[in-house]
Amino acid sequence: MSDDIKPFTGKVKTLLQHIALELAFVDPVQESGVDGIHDLLAQLTELLTGVSGSHGTDTLDVIRLAQRAARRWIDERIAADSRLTAETIQRLHEWQPWMESAVTAWEYNLPCPTLPDGWQDVAPTVAPLPSKQPTSTQPTSTQPTTKASVSRAIPALEDVEEQLADGLAADADQEMVSLFCSSAQDLLQDIEQGVLVLEENPNESTTIDTVFRAFHTFKGNAGVMNFVVLQRLTHELESLLDAARRGTFQLGRESIDLILQGADILKRYVTELSSQLSGVEVGRKISLPIPSLVRRAHRMLTTGSGPVPAKSSAPVVQNGAPASVEIPAISSTTVQPIPTPVFAAAQPVASPEPPAKQVAPTKQAPASSAVGIVRVDTLKLDGLIDLVGELVIAQSMVVQNPDLKNITSEHLSRSLGQLRGITSDLQRTAMSLRMVPIRNTFQKMARLVRDLAAQQGKEIQLVLEGEDTELDRNIVEELSDPLIHMIRNSADHGIEATDRRIADGKPRAGTITLRAFHQGGFIVIQIQDDGKGLVPDRILAKAVERGLVKPDNSLDEQEIFELIFAPGFSTAEQITDVSGRGVGMDVVRRNIEKMRGKIEIQSVAGAGTTFTLFVPLTLAIIEGLLVGVGDQRYIIPTLSVRESFRPLPGMVTTVHGRGEMVHVRGRLTPMLRLGDHLHIPVNAVDPTQGIVVVVEAGQDSRCLLVDELIGKQEVVIKSLGEMFHNQTAFAGAAILGDGRVGLILDIHALVKLKLKHAETAA
Repeated sequence: MSDDIKPFTGKVKTLLQHIALELAFVDPVQESGVDGIHDLLAQLTELLTGVSGSHGTDTLDVIRLAQRAARRWIDERIAADSRLTAETIQRLHEWQPWMESAVTAWEYNLPCPTLPDGWQDVAPTVAPLPSKQPTSTQPTSTQPTTKASVSRAIPALEDVEEQLADGLAADADQEMVSLFCSSAQDLLQDIEQGVLVLEENPNESTTIDTVFRAFHTFKGNAGVMNFVVLQRLTHELESLLDAARRGTFQLGRESIDLILQGADILKRYVTELSSQLSGVEVGRKISLPIPSLVRRAHRMLTTGSGPVPAKSSAPVVQNGAPASVEIPAISSTTVQPIPTPVFAAAQPVASPEPPAKQVAPTKQAPASSAVGIVRVDTLKLDGLIDLVGELVIAQSMVVQNPDLKNITSEHLSRSLGQLRGITSDLQRTAMSLRMVPIRNTFQKMARLVRDLAAQQGKEIQLVLEGEDTELDRNIVEELSDPLIHMIRNSADHGIEATDRRIADGKPRAGTITLRAFHQGGFIVIQIQDDGKGLVPDRILAKAVERGLVKPDNSLDEQEIFELIFAPGFSTAEQITDVSGRGVGMDVVRRNIEKMRGKIEIQSVAGAGTTFTLFVPLTLAIIEGLLVGVGDQRYIIPTLSVRESFRPLPGMVTTVHGRGEMVHVRGRLTPMLRLGDHLHIPVNAVDPTQGIVVVVEAGQDSRCLLVDELIGKQEVVIKSLGEMFHNQTAFAGAAILGDGRVGLILDIHALVKLKLKHAETAA
């Protein structure tokens, strides 16, 4: 083997492997797959034309003959209709492995394999094809690529705006369709995030490559499922990105908008397909505005795009430092193996310096051959969690069985201790299976902020912190709608118009910060803006105007801020598409409290507002304070507990029209005798003989009088079922260690009893 020829043959083999990858995604009927193979053959032509030397000359001549044969097949298809026929595809599938064998023989100076019949009758001289970039080791003379050379041939499109796409076929493999939808959602999310990065950094080659591969994978998956209409759209969008990769097309605002619109269409189709998969209007055709987008993309490629000036903007700050993600770019010298599974996993979009207006993906863990991902049906996963919960309950009942207390066997004690440890580890592991980073939910807000900023003519940047914070998948899903409402309000009500910000001496671009972190066993999520803030006097005036409070009511600042959560309340001067109808914030509070969470507000007029959400890590297990009332046991979620104490004589007084009140840190707080409220006998009639637990819901608080504090423990939440759906005092139930059932108190409902009582007294 000649050492001089080895680097050259390596480049040839790399090109051949790229051709094999292109062939893997070609559809024999509808796919216009000429383009990718055409460009790769152009590079192969330059390589084989530029090589010189005496090593394996005869074999090299045969390889050049085969290379010209492949070029002839592709040129014939381009001259005809720019489509690959089944015959041409079959020829290329035979040609590619033959070429690899021939190049290996040339490299090691071995006999060349026989050239198949029909490959020899090629004209001896053929004009070189235009290439992406010079790849020969020898100097070559190349002409600049013109705009016309990147034009992509597409099928003739009728002059229509909408095109019908097939829905779920009656005989479709539902498992395959489900896998396609799942993979498509991941790919579309990566595409959207990557394109938002490209809007500010249109020349970021790593991101262009990643988004290009995501479209290419989507196209291949659509081809496997025979979704021809989707293939047409993804091919054109892929062509735009491919031209941008090669430097023959400059991404600009118009092309970015086009790609995002195309991704929205694909998302719309996948959503509809998922709906049909669940049994809704199965087989219904889906109307999509694909023809107009295809024509626009083709026109852009034909006419090109003017240069876009580089934008200088601050990067999105993540966890206190600019994000930096390094993912190897796909290049002509990097071998990309053909993936074994049909639906390739989407790669994360990289952005070394993501723009401030967009959200950048967080740094991914290094790939490891020992790490893999298995998709599991969520119903199976939830079933596993339930079984582990039952196991924890059973283990607790065994360990606390009074019959075992009289047994003094050390071996049994060690075995029970080992059982307790294994059960705890199993419970933590099972719960961790349902824990997911909040990153995806946060990053969805990037598109929302972009569209809102464009719609309102504002400049807004989104800053993310703590995207790797993990919490229960069910809570992540429940958080999506509240976050959307709050981000929209921050962009509409909070961030001022650009001219107003400049006049106030603020940066022209407003900032919305979205952060998440752990605190005291719970997840804290903050939505902070540097806008105009809340004006208490204006909020109070609106509340009085709408009859939400009486003019003579004396409210402190926090109580005034709480009024924005009242149904129908809005300070907007006019109704817009974004907000102003007084719906949203009451829904936010209701959804947060449904998750046993709470929300707080901090605001400074002229400086901005911060909304802080406190939510539990999981909906399956809570940490609760176990209290006794008579013979019954009740559980108070510790998130709602402010403090507990035994009241001293004189701390409990009766106020006319307001009932019993407790002096707590210099403030009168209403007291609820839990036993009387639940109509059960109690042991501590005198408050000084019982325990007062101060609980809170939002900015409201209440004292609960109970007989005793039993302890604090984690409990597995059980639903009360449909029979108790009308009750308001309890949020669920849990089986305690002694086998008894403990009811979980609904603190929000108990605290709000104060408001009802106040209205009655008035």
